[in-house]
Amino acid sequence: MAITGDSTIYDLLQEKPESSDVLFSFGMGCIGCAIARGETIKQAADAHGIPVAELLTALGIEE
Repeated sequence: MAITGDSTIYDLLQEKPESSDVLFSFGMGCIGCAIARGETIKQAADAHGIPVAELLTALGIEE
């Protein structure tokens, strides 16, 4: 599965578990968050006030 900004946090962590370090570095405690199953990476960035492009670049994924 290709992970994009429209993928859920859950899918991201399933496909790229090492992404948890990147999320934590941005102050995102997505591991264990009930919303992670349905919230996209873009939505999570917006909710945490993180520039989407910056997060996607750090995660090494495309929009």
